[in-house]
Amino acid sequence: MAANESQAKRIPSPCVGLCSTTVGDRVCRGCQRTDDEIRDWFALDPEARTARMQALDALRVRVASRFLHVDDPASLEAQLVRHRIRFRREQPSLSRAVELLRVGRTRMQDLSRYGLRRHASVARLAPDALYAALQEALLQEALCRLTTAPTEPPV
Repeated sequence: MAANESQAKRIPSPCVGLCSTTVGDRVCRGCQRTDDEIRDWFALDPEARTARMQALDALRVRVASRFLHVDDPASLEAQLVRHRIRFRREQPSLSRAVELLRVGRTRMQDLSRYGLRRHASVARLAPDALYAALQEALLQEALCRLTTAPTEPPV
């Protein structure tokens, strides 16, 4: 099968390979999906998966905007490519920034090299501490969804 055929048949997923639901979390710390959403992902039709990924991107943008600003989306994308960090073409820059911090937080020093700027409220945080604060805020927001998330996949 040609590479582009394989790519076309691949089912997109927000999974980042860091599933904390396997250790008892109701919401994954990696992708912010509930355990039910992860279980039912492949049962969803493509439109429902796309809508869910857009909602997850919106969650990341809403939360990350409290911590970061993307000054240079092209630099951010170049660094993602350089470090082989997976992202989607349609993924918003702040959602991409969350992935960059997740992977590179212990090696990054100057966020401006990645097209990013910390907000004043977190200006003194090192990248790993910034990611920890961002991750905790993402988890709290995602946990709030548990009371409103459907328990059955849409039919």
